[in-house]
Amino acid sequence: MSRRFAFWSILVALVVFGLKLLAWRLTGSVAFLSDALETTVNVIAAALAYYAVRVADKPADAGHPFGHNKAEYLSAVAEGTMIVIAALFVIREAIAVLPHPQLNDTPMLGIAISLVAAALNGVWATVLLRVGRKTRSPALSASARHILSDVMTSFGVVVGIALALATGWHILDPILAILVALHILREGWRVVSSSVDGLMDGAVDAETRATIETILKREMQGALQYHDLRARSSGAVLFCEFHLVVDRTMAVGAAHDICDRIEEALKARFPGSSFTIHLEPDTELHDPS
Repeated sequence: MSRRFAFWSILVALVVFGLKLLAWRLTGSVAFLSDALETTVNVIAAALAYYAVRVADKPADAGHPFGHNKAEYLSAVAEGTMIVIAALFVIREAIAVLPHPQLNDTPMLGIAISLVAAALNGVWATVLLRVGRKTRSPALSASARHILSDVMTSFGVVVGIALALATGWHILDPILAILVALHILREGWRVVSSSVDGLMDGAVDAETRATIETILKREMQGALQYHDLRARSSGAVLFCEFHLVVDRTMAVGAAHDICDRIEEALKARFPGSSFTIHLEPDTELHDPS
């Protein structure tokens, strides 16, 4: 599923880029240029995401026993870096035209085309965000957040150009471009920082941990307690480990049945994930406080 949506992202990004480039050519607006440049990044990022998802889908092998899922984080880091570079280029272009800002004679057509591109982007971002959450794909989620940022940027640009036309203050165009670029910088930083956290094996979010603990408490009948729960995400795959304490007189087979029950329930909620359970006798009881 992720691979198919990653491929369609490339096609959508190309169409949107073409529309925004046309809007810039019709208006001569540096703000529209900044919007088009951000979409250029979308095209490259979509291609990277498609490649990363293909790599991440490869099964574990002898050289990569935990799979290839972190390839998606690398894609997201690259996308975030490109966002930052595009933003810096926009700031440079906007500063260059600040002394003599101007718009061409066909701004309304450019505005209409930009709105069509923004609407297309908005629909696709919503689809990607839903699929990214469902498949736990960092690459698709990063693309969705980037595209949503692009949508907000486009609407901001349209409003700014309309104000420049209504007031005759064409200087609003480069000023708006700089504000757009600062917003793009912020989004790039968010993408990079969240992806680096994944590469560094950061802990899962509070909601995911709470879900794991709820399942554990429900399925651990026959055991005494669990402790030292650790969980991390590697792309779309969750890795979790914990210690499970049972009565020291319990038969190995019975203890193993409890582990199987817990693992089956967790895998039903987190398909394709990996869980490691370390059994301990009740001499290892831990103070929950």
